Amino acid sequence: MRLGFSPNTLLSPSSSSSLLLPYRIFSLSISHSLPHSRLHLHHPLSLKTNSSGRKSLIIRVQSVDHSVDSTSVNLMASEQEFTEVNRNLYPNIEPYNTGFLRVSDIHTLYWEQSGNPHGHPVVFIHGGPGGGTGPSNRRFFDPDFYRIILFDQRGAGKSTPHACLEQNTTWDLIDDIEKLREHLEIPEWQVFGGSWGSTLALAYSQSHPDKVTGMILRGIFLLRKKEIDWFYEGGAAAIFPDAWEPFRDLIPENERGCFVDAYRKRLNSDNVETQYAAARAWTKWEMMTAHLLPNEENIKRGDDDKFSLAFARIENHYFVNKGFLPSDSYLLDNVDKIRHINTTMVQGRYDMCCPMMSAWDLHKAWPEADFRVVADAGHSANEPGIAAELVAANEKLKNIIKNKGN
Repeated sequence: MRLGFSPNTLLSPSSSSSLLLPYRIFSLSISHSLPHSRLHLHHPLSLKTNSSGRKSLIIRVQSVDHSVDSTSVNLMASEQEFTEVNRNLYPNIEPYNTGFLRVSDIHTLYWEQSGNPHGHPVVFIHGGPGGGTGPSNRRFFDPDFYRIILFDQRGAGKSTPHACLEQNTTWDLIDDIEKLREHLEIPEWQVFGGSWGSTLALAYSQSHPDKVTGMILRGIFLLRKKEIDWFYEGGAAAIFPDAWEPFRDLIPENERGCFVDAYRKRLNSDNVETQYAAARAWTKWEMMTAHLLPNEENIKRGDDDKFSLAFARIENHYFVNKGFLPSDSYLLDNVDKIRHINTTMVQGRYDMCCPMMSAWDLHKAWPEADFRVVADAGHSANEPGIAAELVAANEKLKNIIKNKGN
Protein backbone atom coordinates (compact mmCIF):
# COMPACT_ATOMS: atom_id res chain seq x y z
CA MET A 1 0.00 0.00 0.00
CA ARG A 2 1.28 3.49 -0.83
CA LEU A 3 0.20 6.03 1.74
CA GLY A 4 0.46 9.55 0.42
CA PHE A 5 0.13 12.87 2.18
CA SER A 6 -0.42 16.20 0.45
CA PRO A 7 -0.26 19.72 1.90
CA ASN A 8 -3.25 21.20 3.69
CA THR A 9 -3.42 24.95 4.10
CA LEU A 10 -5.57 24.68 7.21
CA LEU A 11 -3.06 22.59 9.14
CA SER A 12 0.38 23.33 10.53
CA PRO A 13 3.32 20.91 10.60
CA SER A 14 3.63 18.67 13.60
CA SER A 15 6.92 18.06 15.36
CA SER A 16 8.97 14.95 16.02
CA SER A 17 12.18 14.25 17.84
CA SER A 18 13.27 12.04 14.97
CA LEU A 19 12.37 13.82 11.72
CA LEU A 20 10.48 17.03 11.10
CA LEU A 21 8.88 17.31 7.69
CA PRO A 22 8.45 21.00 6.78
CA TYR A 23 5.33 22.46 5.24
CA ARG A 24 6.70 22.06 1.72
CA ILE A 25 6.12 18.29 1.85
CA PHE A 26 3.88 17.05 -0.94
CA SER A 27 3.47 13.34 -0.27
CA LEU A 28 4.76 10.34 1.60
CA SER A 29 4.65 6.79 0.30
CA ILE A 30 4.81 3.72 2.51
CA SER A 31 5.08 0.52 0.54
CA HIS A 32 4.30 -2.99 1.70
CA SER A 33 2.67 -6.14 0.37
CA LEU A 34 0.02 -4.29 -1.69
CA PRO A 35 2.25 -2.48 -4.17
CA HIS A 36 -0.60 -1.33 -6.38
CA SER A 37 -2.64 0.27 -3.62
CA ARG A 38 -2.41 4.03 -3.22
CA LEU A 39 -4.03 6.01 -0.43
CA HIS A 40 -3.42 9.75 0.00
CA LEU A 41 -4.34 11.58 3.20
CA HIS A 42 -3.95 15.34 3.32
CA HIS A 43 -1.89 15.98 6.45
CA PRO A 44 1.57 17.37 7.10
CA LEU A 45 3.29 14.55 8.97
CA SER A 46 6.14 13.78 11.35
CA LEU A 47 7.75 10.39 10.92
CA LYS A 48 10.28 8.19 12.63
CA THR A 49 12.55 6.23 10.38
CA ASN A 50 12.30 2.48 10.25
CA SER A 51 15.58 0.56 10.38
CA SER A 52 14.10 -2.91 10.05
CA GLY A 53 14.53 -2.94 6.29
CA ARG A 54 11.06 -4.39 5.86
CA LYS A 55 9.50 -1.10 4.81
CA SER A 56 10.92 1.69 2.72
CA LEU A 57 10.11 5.34 3.17
CA ILE A 58 10.03 7.61 0.16
CA ILE A 59 9.55 11.30 0.76
CA ARG A 60 8.59 13.46 -2.20
CA VAL A 61 9.51 17.06 -1.55
CA GLN A 62 10.45 20.35 -3.11
CA SER A 63 13.10 20.93 -0.44
CA VAL A 64 14.05 19.68 3.01
CA ASP A 65 15.98 21.70 5.55
CA HIS A 66 16.91 18.76 7.77
CA SER A 67 19.59 16.12 7.24
CA VAL A 68 18.38 12.53 7.30
CA ASP A 69 19.77 9.06 6.92
CA SER A 70 20.07 8.47 3.17
CA THR A 71 19.65 4.73 3.65
CA SER A 72 16.08 5.14 4.92
CA VAL A 73 14.90 8.31 3.20
CA ASN A 74 15.35 8.88 -0.53
CA LEU A 75 14.59 12.11 -2.35
CA MET A 76 12.97 11.36 -5.67
CA ALA A 77 13.26 14.01 -8.36
CA SER A 78 12.20 11.96 -11.33
CA GLU A 79 8.99 12.69 -13.18
CA GLN A 80 7.81 9.19 -12.41
CA GLU A 81 7.97 9.76 -8.66
CA PHE A 82 6.76 13.34 -8.48
CA THR A 83 5.46 15.91 -10.88
CA GLU A 84 4.14 19.21 -9.61
CA VAL A 85 0.84 19.94 -11.34
CA ASN A 86 -1.67 22.75 -11.40
CA ARG A 87 -4.21 22.50 -8.58
CA ASN A 88 -6.15 25.71 -9.28
CA LEU A 89 -9.51 25.89 -11.00
CA TYR A 90 -9.33 27.21 -14.54
CA PRO A 91 -11.03 30.50 -15.50
CA ASN A 92 -14.68 30.58 -16.50
CA ILE A 93 -15.29 29.81 -20.17
CA GLU A 94 -18.33 29.69 -22.42
CA PRO A 95 -19.43 26.75 -24.62
CA TYR A 96 -18.50 26.85 -28.27
CA ASN A 97 -21.36 24.48 -29.12
CA THR A 98 -24.69 23.53 -27.52
CA GLY A 99 -27.60 21.38 -28.54
CA PHE A 100 -30.41 19.01 -27.65
CA LEU A 101 -30.42 15.29 -28.33
CA ARG A 102 -33.65 13.33 -28.45
CA VAL A 103 -32.94 10.02 -26.69
CA SER A 104 -36.47 8.55 -26.48
CA ASP A 105 -40.02 9.30 -27.46
CA ILE A 106 -40.28 11.27 -24.20
CA HIS A 107 -36.85 12.66 -23.29
CA THR A 108 -34.56 15.24 -24.88
CA LEU A 109 -31.17 16.02 -23.35
CA TYR A 110 -29.33 19.32 -23.24
CA TRP A 111 -25.61 19.07 -24.03
CA GLU A 112 -22.73 21.49 -24.53
CA GLN A 113 -19.08 21.53 -25.52
CA SER A 114 -16.37 23.92 -24.36
CA GLY A 115 -12.59 24.10 -24.35
CA ASN A 116 -10.57 22.79 -27.29
CA PRO A 117 -12.73 21.36 -30.12
CA HIS A 118 -9.79 19.15 -31.11
CA GLY A 119 -8.75 18.28 -27.57
CA HIS A 120 -9.03 15.09 -25.56
CA PRO A 121 -12.74 14.53 -24.85
CA VAL A 122 -13.97 14.36 -21.25
CA VAL A 123 -17.60 13.92 -20.22
CA PHE A 124 -18.82 15.46 -16.97
CA ILE A 125 -21.49 13.36 -15.23
CA HIS A 126 -23.44 15.44 -12.74
CA GLY A 127 -24.81 14.40 -9.38
CA GLY A 128 -28.21 14.05 -7.80
CA PRO A 129 -29.59 12.33 -9.79
CA GLY A 130 -31.50 15.39 -10.87
CA GLY A 131 -28.83 17.99 -10.07
CA GLY A 132 -28.06 19.17 -13.59
CA THR A 133 -24.89 20.93 -14.77
CA GLY A 134 -23.65 24.49 -14.39
CA PRO A 135 -20.94 26.79 -15.77
CA SER A 136 -18.57 26.11 -12.86
CA ASN A 137 -18.35 22.45 -13.88
CA ARG A 138 -16.15 23.44 -16.83
CA ARG A 139 -13.45 24.84 -14.55
CA PHE A 140 -11.97 21.50 -13.46
CA PHE A 141 -10.43 21.00 -16.91
CA ASP A 142 -7.63 22.64 -18.87
CA PRO A 143 -9.58 24.26 -21.76
CA ASP A 144 -6.50 24.23 -24.00
CA PHE A 145 -6.17 20.46 -23.68
CA TYR A 146 -9.66 19.11 -23.05
CA ARG A 147 -12.78 18.99 -25.18
CA ILE A 148 -15.24 19.39 -22.28
CA ILE A 149 -18.69 17.81 -22.67
CA LEU A 150 -21.46 18.56 -20.18
CA PHE A 151 -25.01 17.23 -20.40
CA ASP A 152 -28.13 17.25 -18.23
CA GLN A 153 -29.52 13.81 -17.46
CA ARG A 154 -33.17 12.93 -18.04
CA GLY A 155 -35.52 15.35 -16.29
CA ALA A 156 -32.68 17.53 -14.94
CA GLY A 157 -31.40 21.00 -15.75
CA LYS A 158 -32.31 22.10 -19.27
CA SER A 159 -33.35 18.62 -20.40
CA THR A 160 -37.02 18.00 -21.04
CA PRO A 161 -39.55 17.13 -19.78
CA HIS A 162 -38.57 18.64 -16.46
CA ALA A 163 -38.55 16.37 -13.38
CA CYS A 164 -40.00 13.51 -15.42
CA LEU A 165 -39.68 10.04 -13.85
CA GLU A 166 -41.03 8.01 -16.74
CA GLN A 167 -38.38 6.07 -18.69
CA ASN A 168 -35.81 7.33 -16.19
CA THR A 169 -33.51 4.58 -14.90
CA THR A 170 -29.77 4.04 -14.54
CA TRP A 171 -29.79 1.88 -17.66
CA ASP A 172 -31.59 4.58 -19.64
CA LEU A 173 -28.91 7.06 -18.60
CA ILE A 174 -26.11 4.68 -19.57
CA ASP A 175 -27.69 4.33 -23.01
CA ASP A 176 -28.01 8.12 -23.21
CA ILE A 177 -24.29 8.61 -22.56
CA GLU A 178 -23.51 6.24 -25.42
CA LYS A 179 -25.98 8.02 -27.70
CA LEU A 180 -24.33 11.33 -26.90
CA ARG A 181 -20.84 9.93 -27.51
CA GLU A 182 -21.93 8.60 -30.89
CA HIS A 183 -23.79 11.82 -31.73
CA LEU A 184 -20.63 13.84 -31.09
CA GLU A 185 -18.55 11.28 -33.03
CA ILE A 186 -16.21 10.60 -30.12
CA PRO A 187 -14.49 7.18 -30.23
CA GLU A 188 -13.62 7.18 -26.50
CA TRP A 189 -13.47 9.68 -23.68
CA GLN A 190 -12.40 10.43 -20.14
CA VAL A 191 -15.20 10.16 -17.55
CA PHE A 192 -15.58 12.55 -14.61
CA GLY A 193 -18.32 12.20 -11.98
CA GLY A 194 -19.04 12.99 -8.35
CA SER A 195 -21.63 11.78 -5.83
CA TRP A 196 -24.39 10.20 -7.95
CA GLY A 197 -22.11 11.10 -10.85
CA SER A 198 -19.59 8.61 -9.45
CA THR A 199 -22.33 5.96 -9.33
CA LEU A 200 -23.29 6.54 -12.94
CA ALA A 201 -19.65 6.84 -14.04
CA LEU A 202 -18.92 3.44 -12.51
CA ALA A 203 -22.03 1.84 -14.01
CA TYR A 204 -21.33 3.35 -17.45
CA SER A 205 -17.67 2.35 -17.41
CA GLN A 206 -18.49 -1.19 -16.32
CA SER A 207 -20.97 -1.40 -19.22
CA HIS A 208 -18.61 0.19 -21.79
CA PRO A 209 -15.02 -0.17 -20.51
CA ASP A 210 -13.60 0.05 -24.02
CA LYS A 211 -14.95 3.59 -24.40
CA VAL A 212 -13.27 5.02 -21.28
CA THR A 213 -9.71 6.42 -21.33
CA GLY A 214 -9.59 7.34 -17.65
CA MET A 215 -11.82 8.23 -14.71
CA ILE A 216 -12.01 10.86 -11.97
CA LEU A 217 -14.50 10.01 -9.21
CA ARG A 218 -15.48 12.19 -6.24
CA GLY A 219 -17.65 11.58 -3.17
CA ILE A 220 -18.08 7.87 -3.85
CA PHE A 221 -21.70 6.69 -3.79
CA LEU A 222 -22.38 2.99 -4.44
CA LEU A 223 -26.14 3.29 -3.85
CA ARG A 224 -26.27 0.58 -1.21
CA LYS A 225 -29.04 0.38 1.38
CA LYS A 226 -26.73 1.34 4.24
CA GLU A 227 -25.74 4.52 2.39
CA ILE A 228 -29.37 5.55 1.83
CA ASP A 229 -30.23 4.70 5.43
CA TRP A 230 -27.27 6.72 6.73
CA PHE A 231 -28.41 9.91 5.04
CA TYR A 232 -32.18 9.62 4.92
CA GLU A 233 -33.11 7.49 7.92
CA GLY A 234 -31.30 9.27 10.75
CA GLY A 235 -27.58 8.53 10.58
CA ALA A 236 -26.31 11.92 9.41
CA ALA A 237 -28.88 13.52 11.73
CA ALA A 238 -26.53 12.78 14.61
CA ILE A 239 -24.11 15.34 13.13
CA PHE A 240 -26.68 17.81 11.76
CA PRO A 241 -29.71 17.60 14.09
CA ASP A 242 -30.64 21.21 13.37
CA ALA A 243 -30.78 20.57 9.62
CA TRP A 244 -32.50 17.20 10.11
CA GLU A 245 -35.50 18.40 12.11
CA PRO A 246 -37.23 20.35 9.30
CA PHE A 247 -36.73 17.34 7.01
CA ARG A 248 -38.13 15.00 9.69
CA ASP A 249 -40.97 17.24 10.82
CA LEU A 250 -42.60 17.42 7.39
CA ILE A 251 -43.52 13.76 7.87
CA PRO A 252 -46.12 12.72 10.49
CA GLU A 253 -44.77 10.47 13.26
CA ASN A 254 -46.76 7.46 12.07
CA GLU A 255 -44.95 7.58 8.67
CA ARG A 256 -41.40 7.95 9.94
CA GLY A 257 -40.56 4.26 9.64
CA CYS A 258 -39.11 5.04 6.21
CA PHE A 259 -38.58 8.66 5.23
CA VAL A 260 -37.70 7.79 1.63
CA ASP A 261 -41.11 6.16 1.15
CA ALA A 262 -42.91 8.95 2.99
CA TYR A 263 -41.32 11.57 0.77
CA ARG A 264 -42.11 9.53 -2.33
CA LYS A 265 -45.84 9.91 -1.61
CA ARG A 266 -45.54 13.67 -1.32
CA LEU A 267 -43.16 14.19 -4.25
CA ASN A 268 -45.64 12.35 -6.44
CA SER A 269 -48.77 13.92 -4.98
CA ASP A 270 -51.53 15.25 -7.22
CA ASN A 271 -51.23 18.51 -5.29
CA VAL A 272 -48.44 20.66 -6.75
CA GLU A 273 -47.93 22.60 -3.51
CA THR A 274 -47.46 19.33 -1.64
CA GLN A 275 -44.81 18.35 -4.18
CA TYR A 276 -43.00 21.68 -3.80
CA ALA A 277 -43.05 21.59 0.00
CA ALA A 278 -41.56 18.10 0.03
CA ALA A 279 -39.03 19.03 -2.65
CA ARG A 280 -37.84 22.08 -0.71
CA ALA A 281 -37.41 20.08 2.52
CA TRP A 282 -35.60 17.22 0.76
CA THR A 283 -33.26 19.54 -1.13
CA LYS A 284 -32.45 21.80 1.82
CA TRP A 285 -31.49 18.79 3.94
CA GLU A 286 -28.86 17.81 1.39
CA MET A 287 -27.68 21.35 0.70
CA MET A 288 -27.20 22.07 4.41
CA THR A 289 -25.00 19.01 4.85
CA ALA A 290 -22.97 19.12 1.62
CA HIS A 291 -20.13 21.32 2.93
CA LEU A 292 -17.85 20.99 5.91
CA LEU A 293 -18.72 24.60 6.77
CA PRO A 294 -22.18 26.03 5.93
CA ASN A 295 -22.46 27.45 2.43
CA GLU A 296 -25.35 29.88 2.25
CA GLU A 297 -25.34 30.10 -1.54
CA ASN A 298 -25.70 26.34 -1.78
CA ILE A 299 -28.43 26.22 0.86
CA LYS A 300 -30.47 28.83 -1.05
CA ARG A 301 -30.82 26.37 -3.94
CA GLY A 302 -33.43 24.65 -1.79
CA ASP A 303 -35.66 27.72 -2.21
CA ASP A 304 -35.68 27.32 -6.00
CA ASP A 305 -38.85 25.32 -6.63
CA LYS A 306 -37.92 24.35 -10.17
CA PHE A 307 -34.48 23.05 -9.21
CA SER A 308 -35.73 21.40 -6.02
CA LEU A 309 -38.58 19.56 -7.74
CA ALA A 310 -36.29 17.84 -10.24
CA PHE A 311 -33.56 17.25 -7.67
CA ALA A 312 -35.84 15.74 -5.02
CA ARG A 313 -38.22 13.80 -7.28
CA ILE A 314 -35.51 12.17 -9.37
CA GLU A 315 -33.25 11.41 -6.39
CA ASN A 316 -36.13 9.86 -4.48
CA HIS A 317 -37.23 7.88 -7.55
CA TYR A 318 -33.79 6.33 -7.89
CA PHE A 319 -33.36 5.66 -4.18
CA VAL A 320 -36.78 4.02 -3.79
CA ASN A 321 -35.81 1.74 -6.68
CA LYS A 322 -32.31 1.00 -5.29
CA GLY A 323 -30.70 2.66 -8.27
CA PHE A 324 -32.25 0.06 -10.57
CA LEU A 325 -29.15 -2.04 -9.90
CA PRO A 326 -29.43 -5.86 -9.84
CA SER A 327 -27.91 -6.18 -6.37
CA ASP A 328 -26.77 -4.05 -3.43
CA SER A 329 -23.10 -4.71 -4.17
CA TYR A 330 -23.35 -4.58 -7.96
CA LEU A 331 -20.79 -1.83 -8.54
CA LEU A 332 -18.25 -3.45 -6.22
CA ASP A 333 -18.85 -6.88 -7.73
CA ASN A 334 -18.00 -5.61 -11.22
CA VAL A 335 -14.78 -3.74 -10.50
CA ASP A 336 -12.78 -6.31 -12.48
CA LYS A 337 -14.30 -4.91 -15.68
CA ILE A 338 -12.66 -1.53 -15.10
CA ARG A 339 -9.59 -2.45 -13.04
CA HIS A 340 -7.31 -1.52 -15.95
CA ILE A 341 -8.68 2.03 -16.29
CA ASN A 342 -6.45 4.76 -14.89
CA THR A 343 -8.61 6.22 -12.12
CA THR A 344 -8.39 8.71 -9.27
CA MET A 345 -10.92 8.75 -6.42
CA VAL A 346 -11.24 11.93 -4.31
CA GLN A 347 -13.07 11.76 -0.99
CA GLY A 348 -13.77 14.35 1.70
CA ARG A 349 -13.04 12.90 5.12
CA TYR A 350 -16.18 14.51 6.61
CA ASP A 351 -18.55 13.83 3.74
CA MET A 352 -22.01 13.52 5.32
CA CYS A 353 -23.91 12.82 2.10
CA CYS A 354 -21.64 10.03 0.84
CA PRO A 355 -19.68 8.92 3.91
CA MET A 356 -16.16 7.65 3.46
CA MET A 357 -17.12 4.02 4.15
CA SER A 358 -18.15 3.69 0.50
CA ALA A 359 -14.93 5.17 -0.86
CA TRP A 360 -13.00 2.92 1.51
CA ASP A 361 -14.89 -0.17 0.33
CA LEU A 362 -14.21 0.74 -3.30
CA HIS A 363 -10.55 1.43 -2.49
CA LYS A 364 -10.20 -2.04 -0.95
CA ALA A 365 -11.88 -3.67 -3.95
CA TRP A 366 -9.85 -1.56 -6.38
CA PRO A 367 -6.44 -0.85 -4.82
CA GLU A 368 -4.93 -0.02 -8.22
CA ALA A 369 -6.91 3.25 -8.33
CA ASP A 370 -5.35 6.38 -6.86
CA PHE A 371 -7.28 7.19 -3.66
CA ARG A 372 -7.07 10.71 -2.22
CA VAL A 373 -8.69 11.67 1.08
CA VAL A 374 -9.09 15.39 1.79
CA ALA A 375 -8.92 15.87 5.54
CA ASP A 376 -10.62 19.27 5.76
CA ALA A 377 -13.58 18.71 3.44
CA GLY A 378 -17.11 17.41 3.29
CA HIS A 379 -19.03 16.42 0.17
CA SER A 380 -19.08 19.28 -2.31
CA ALA A 381 -16.77 19.42 -5.32
CA ASN A 382 -16.54 23.17 -4.69
CA GLU A 383 -14.74 22.84 -1.37
CA PRO A 384 -11.16 24.11 -1.86
CA GLY A 385 -9.32 20.90 -0.99
CA ILE A 386 -11.56 18.71 -3.12
CA ALA A 387 -11.52 21.11 -6.08
CA ALA A 388 -7.72 21.18 -5.93
CA GLU A 389 -7.49 17.39 -5.98
CA LEU A 390 -9.96 17.12 -8.86
CA VAL A 391 -7.99 19.60 -10.97
CA ALA A 392 -4.74 17.81 -10.10
CA ALA A 393 -6.25 14.44 -11.07
CA ASN A 394 -7.24 15.80 -14.48
CA GLU A 395 -3.74 17.25 -14.86
CA LYS A 396 -2.25 13.85 -14.06
CA LEU A 397 -4.31 12.15 -16.77
CA LYS A 398 -3.49 15.00 -19.15
CA ASN A 399 0.23 14.42 -18.61
CA ILE A 400 -0.16 10.68 -19.14
CA ILE A 401 -1.96 11.28 -22.44
CA LYS A 402 0.65 13.81 -23.55
CA ASN A 403 3.49 11.45 -22.70
CA LYS A 404 1.86 8.64 -24.68
CA GLY A 405 1.79 10.93 -27.69
CA ASN A 406 5.52 11.65 -27.48
